[in-house]
Amino acid sequence: MKILIVGGNGHVGTRLAARLRDLGEDVIAGSRSTGVDAVTGEGLGAAMDGADVVVDVLNTMEMDVTAATAFFRGTTERILAAEHTTGVRHHVLLSVVGADRALANGYYAGKVAQEDALRYGDIPFTIVRATQFHDFVPTIADWLTVEGRVETPRMLLQPVDVDDVVELLAMTARSAPLEDTVDLAGPDRFHLDVLLRETLSAASDQRDVVTVEGTALGADALDSLVPLGAHRVGTHPYPVAVTPAQQ
Repeated sequence: MKILIVGGNGHVGTRLAARLRDLGEDVIAGSRSTGVDAVTGEGLGAAMDGADVVVDVLNTMEMDVTAATAFFRGTTERILAAEHTTGVRHHVLLSVVGADRALANGYYAGKVAQEDALRYGDIPFTIVRATQFHDFVPTIADWLTVEGRVETPRMLLQPVDVDDVVELLAMTARSAPLEDTVDLAGPDRFHLDVLLRETLSAASDQRDVVTVEGTALGADALDSLVPLGAHRVGTHPYPVAVTPAQQ
């Protein structure tokens, strides 16, 4: 099977390419450095020539709703257009659990627009939604830092290891399209204030973590960023000993 990974040299894409090659698949890691640019469309058709599956793990640092939406929806529409001309049979997208419940966050709004573009297209698809990665948790602390202290609500987070995400993406790429979403989360659910406090302590980070009212990261409710129904569970526990939230 020939599989094109768009974003193939990134944080997830590099690991996914290695995993799929270990499984014996013919993998093309598409990125600007290899002449594949989903923002302009350059090289997409050539990279897809003969491909059975496209896996989209592109990412952006844009947090503005207009910019994030333009990036995610625009790149997806260009990928879909190229798929139509090359006969790709399965489009796999990496998205975020709860993005549709955190639309005040411009990044998540962009991911929802991206999912919608895929659903309204004609290419068979599967959307893999993952919770926040383990290694992303310190970045959340940075985002919530105000005048040297971390101000965080007692909302829920269920972070997942990137290797678990890669394993599910690899399995999905080698399977028939679901025309649906699959949610993936880590094995443990935490209160965000506890998660950040104990994570920073383990790293000898002296910032105080202060629990405040409300939600964060654009979430509509305290449980917006965790799966609310059936979901896959990763096998790798969070790398720091943190007290789980009571179920």
